[in-house]
Amino acid sequence: MIPSRTLVTMALVVWFLSLKVQSLRFDLRSGQTKCISEDMRSNAMTVGKFSVINPSDILPLDDSHRISLRVTSPRGNSYHTFELVTTGQFAFTAIEAGDYMVCFSVPNHDPVISMSVDFDWKTGVAAKDWSSIAKKDQLYYMEIELNKLNDTIHHIHQEMFYLREREEEMQDLNKATNSKMAWLSFLSLCICLSVVGLQLWHLKTFFEKKKLI
Repeated sequence: MIPSRTLVTMALVVWFLSLKVQSLRFDLRSGQTKCISEDMRSNAMTVGKFSVINPSDILPLDDSHRISLRVTSPRGNSYHTFELVTTGQFAFTAIEAGDYMVCFSVPNHDPVISMSVDFDWKTGVAAKDWSSIAKKDQLYYMEIELNKLNDTIHHIHQEMFYLREREEEMQDLNKATNSKMAWLSFLSLCICLSVVGLQLWHLKTFFEKKKLI
């Protein structure tokens, strides 16, 4: 029988492995665009928050420190757009599977300015607001953790099916590529043999005209 402590450890490991969180800080310069992508399966929930860091502890953030943001799907469809803002957040459920892109851009300024941006991007189980759920349903701490683990297991199950589908797509692509390469190799061999045959025929005709053979 597996000890309860081991079960708890395994559950925590599974939970942390299932979370997809991108929390980072990066710099943007005038006229620059920076894009961040995340591979998501269909029906996956995602939440993103961003804010421009104020370099001064006393003065308010200058109007020049504003950024634009665009969230696009794998097919290029726009999900969210922000124009010249200092902070914001977005949330949506992925309709299609693939790489979703978040692009930050800063207008041109003279002289060139640089600013820092905090970006927090969560998908899957990590995107759920468990505090509001607990407050709404009046759940206890243990019930919340059990609900988290249940959603995590469900999330991992869906991720496994998604990865298997992606693997099958890659296998089909490899088979199609190998088949095309085989036909290309055969066609190249036929062309080479045809060129050699034409060269031999041309040389034979040339020597016969010169009465050398």
